[in-house]
Amino acid sequence: AALTVRFLTRRFIGEYGDMEFIYSHNLTVDGREILLHIWDVPNSQVREDGSSEEKRIQWADSFVLVYSICDRASFNILPLKIQFIKAAKEGQSQEKVPIVIVGNKRDLHHQRVVSSEEGRLLALSLDCGFYEVSAAE
Repeated sequence: AALTVRFLTRRFIGEYGDMEFIYSHNLTVDGREILLHIWDVPNSQVREDGSSEEKRIQWADSFVLVYSICDRASFNILPLKIQFIKAAKEGQSQEKVPIVIVGNKRDLHHQRVVSSEEGRLLALSLDCGFYEVSAAE
């Protein structure tokens, strides 16, 4: 949620509840106006039944999966999530689904437990984009 709000408002708010939200935002890319709908789902809500997750996957055109560089568990669940997304989306068509892996909390490097190299290698092995960011900065 912090990363989404930072992207949409340019402000950082450190604490969020455990709720999912759908945000809408207009953005100009290459001179074209684009309407984004962002379905922001906290990790704690993803462990529910598979039908809700399937609904989210079918709804979306692309995916940004965010993990904390300070939380190994949030990183370790990514391969399974990406396989689930690819099976659901690419099984219907031959088009590659856009997926980006984002390591957040780069500013907390002193608490890092997942290296940048691990993130890059995972993204490379799963044919995803990769970035490391700090929502706080």
